[in-house]
Formats: sequence, structure tokens, C-alpha cells
Amino acid sequence: MVIIKSPKEIEKIRRSNQIVAQILKILGSEIRPGIHTFYLNDLSEKLAVERNAVPAFKGYRGYPFALCASVNSVVVHGFPNKTPLKEGDIVSLDFGILFNGYYGDAATTVAVGRLSESARNLTEVTRESLYKGIDKALPDGRLSDISHAIQSHVESNGFSVVRKFVGHGIGSKLHEDPQIPNFGKPGTGVRLKAGMTLAIEPMVNEKGYEVEILEDGWTAVTKDGSLSAHFEHTIAVTENGPAVLSQLDGSI
Repeated sequence: MVIIKSPKEIEKIRRSNQIVAQILKILGSEIRPGIHTFYLNDLSEKLAVERNAVPAFKGYRGYPFALCASVNSVVVHGFPNKTPLKEGDIVSLDFGILFNGYYGDAATTVAVGRLSESARNLTEVTRESLYKGIDKALPDGRLSDISHAIQSHVESNGFSVVRKFVGHGIGSKLHEDPQIPNFGKPGTGVRLKAGMTLAIEPMVNEKGYEVEILEDGWTAVTKDGSLSAHFEHTIAVTENGPAVLSQLDGSI
């Protein structure tokens, strides 16, 4: 069941997402060759606690870390580790918190130093596809309008959209209905209404869209070993169009 949020609830979700946005900005500023993702995990948890927020992922369905840190061919749910990042790597940071009863969730892919042209194009197209999808989050539209906009932009640029993982509703639970695929035909699925809050998150592979899960039961990697990028925003559908709740606005 899709839950329609009141303006007061949307404001609480926005505040949670502003905390996530602050933390992701700080983590991104720390990324350089030689830094390891386990350090970023510890920092993310410290920053959340300092803001009286609870890391949302740690312990969720048994996930053991506060941060998902996915490097190069890791698509999502990468375990932070002490392997130093190298010049030319890309690292996707996915982070969520619980604050005042509501969740925030967002992700970004960050360059480690100078990227290859292919890696740079992949990250740019993935980011662009997120905003193409957000632009379709309009009252009386259909959920698949978001999905189709993402897929069209990605595939027109020669990349592929991951099928196995999807975006989701969000609010007093981290994952709510509806699920939001990043592919599909337009004009189908749930009708969008003002008050919906959605976490839209394209995951895009450099080559084929197939993924496989490693033995830890979490880490998803591209089956062909190609690069993958991931961007996510939590948004609200409003009568005036989509409002990006996890875009840092300096209000808190």
C-alpha cells in the first residue's frame, strides 16, 4: 500500500534527508587516493550520531555496516574495507539515517582523482538519468514514466540499467511501496499523487546489466566486471512538481 504523507510528515522526511545530504557531502570531500572505505564507514556513523540520528542500514536485515561503499564493478551493497582507493576508481556511497521517526536515504558516486573518459561518462549519465526520472514524478503521472525516462537516457548513451535492484517508497519505514524499477514502458504502474515520497535510484553498468551476489550475501557486482555507478535522491511528489528532499539546501 502506498502511503500518502502530510505536509508535516514530508517536512520530517526532508529534515532526515538533509542530514544524509550533509554527511554524504563530507564523505565525498574525504575521498582521495589512499583513503579506505572502512574509514568512511566509521566517519559516517560518527557524523550521524553527532546529529542525533541513527544509521539506518546498520543491522538492517543483518547488514553489518552503516555505509554501503561500492567501488568500481560493485553495483550496490558493497562492504566497507581497508583496501586503499586508487587514482581513477569510482566509489558509490549509499547512506541512510533514522531521525525523529522518519528515514533519509540518498547515494552518490564519487571520483577518486582523475577518471578515464568512460568512467566519467558513466557517472555523468547515471546522475543525469536520476534527474530525468525525477522530472517525471508528477501528479497524475504513472510510476513507469519515471522508470522509462531513466532507461531511455541510459541506453541512448550506450550503458545499461540494472534490473535486479529498484528504488522504493520511503517514510516511517526505510522501504515502503511502491517499488520503482529503472526500466519499463511509460504509462503503466501506480498513478502518482501529491504526498508520495520516493527514493529514486538508478544503478547503471558500463556494459551488460547482469549482476551477481558475492558469498557475503550482500555485495552485488557486475557479472562482466565492468564499472557501475549509482545515484539516489529522496523526493516528494507535490502539486507544484517534484521536490528533491535530499538535495542539500543549507536549511539545517
